[in-house]
Amino acid sequence: MMQIVINTGIILLTIAGMEALSWAIHKYLFHGPLWFIHKTHHQHRKTSWFEWNDLFSLGFAALSIWLMWVAHKTLDYRFWIGAGISVYGVIYFIFHDWYIHSRMRPFRTYNRYLLNIRRAHKIHHKSTGRLPSEEFGLLVTRKQYFK
Repeated sequence: MMQIVINTGIILLTIAGMEALSWAIHKYLFHGPLWFIHKTHHQHRKTSWFEWNDLFSLGFAALSIWLMWVAHKTLDYRFWIGAGISVYGVIYFIFHDWYIHSRMRPFRTYNRYLLNIRRAHKIHHKSTGRLPSEEFGLLVTRKQYFK
């Protein structure tokens, strides 16, 4: 029973860590030296569902799979970190690609938190250039976006 609590804790801490790490990577790398890849996310898709920015998600998926693979026999902490990264990836897909950007059939909600997330992300996309930009997180935003 204790091991279940520990493993669940590792997954939850990894999700929180991924949010913080994603914020920093988004702000300092994606809107910095990796802008040449990330800029496809700030442009309208014309011909394809795929954008070069999706390479970042594939990289995190590869890291997650690798961590789970190297620890799949022992189920040590690396497996649960990989699982946490994977869960964050699912959350990212649902919130960001499906809900915010409607890359699949959009859904409506009146949930205050979800509307806040969408509003903050739309503010982020007001700028189609590398700078200026604000609101780099996915799950956490400033309070000003709650109305």
